[in-house]
Amino acid sequence: MNLFKKSAITVVAVFILFLGLIFIILPGPAIILIPVGLALLSLEYPQARKWLVKFQRFMSVSAAKMDKMMRDRRR
Repeated sequence: MNLFKKSAITVVAVFILFLGLIFIILPGPAIILIPVGLALLSLEYPQARKWLVKFQRFMSVSAAKMDKMMRDRRR
């Protein structure tokens, strides 16, 4: 049963992650799907947890830069 659970989580997570990567090019919710896929993968794989942390850090830095850019633009 444990192998079935790990396989099911892996298949679903890879599918969601793949959709997120496709939605980087096509219009869609890539910013939502990529971390969801990585979070699911991180349940079973420690390396996915590292990628999730990197993605979260990248998104935080990007949001801070965008906030600064919008503040500077208003002046």
